[in-house]
Amino acid sequence: MTLGLLGRKVGMTQIFAADGTSVPVTVVAIEPNTVTKLRTPDRDGYTAVQVGIEAGKRRLNKPDLGQFKGELPPCPVTREFRVDSVDGMTLGQTLDVTLFAEGDLVDVTGISKGKGFAGTIKRHSFASGPETHGADHHREPGSIGAGTTPGRVYKGTRMAGHMGVDRVTVQKMKIVRCDGARNLILVRGSIPGAKNALVAMSKSVQI
Repeated sequence: MTLGLLGRKVGMTQIFAADGTSVPVTVVAIEPNTVTKLRTPDRDGYTAVQVGIEAGKRRLNKPDLGQFKGELPPCPVTREFRVDSVDGMTLGQTLDVTLFAEGDLVDVTGISKGKGFAGTIKRHSFASGPETHGADHHREPGSIGAGTTPGRVYKGTRMAGHMGVDRVTVQKMKIVRCDGARNLILVRGSIPGAKNALVAMSKSVQI
């Protein structure tokens, strides 16, 4: 339960470490995050910090604008991060890339790329059938259950269906570089989501 930031996935590239090795990284653009709400156990039953960004500049309706009355800027995109305490946090406070440092381990949450309706080979890594000797079932899934017993298809049987557009969290990803001048964070490896997708990044809990 740690504080985090919202950002946009820019894309992937590579940088070179001090020893000359190539490091694949994902670039995340972090615009200033505004603290829009503080959750407390007495009022809400749990402790959390809600942060928002103005990404996309989506128009808000009157009910949404209600929580930003006063000096808070309207933030079309908001997310909550569970924390142990909100001491030292104030409404309207701005958070940026300085929340993290090079070498930190972070958990990154995003919506995976949509793949549409996919077969079992693509969706579940099934093996394909024979390609010769008169075979005509190259990519079919095969049997999905017995006949008389149980006389039905078990729930959870791996079959063709919609693939992607799932909420995915990748844990303990290492921050390779923090660029405060350009508000960029470079994370080693790939993270969920397409280009320009919204991602939430928080420090990993060390066990």
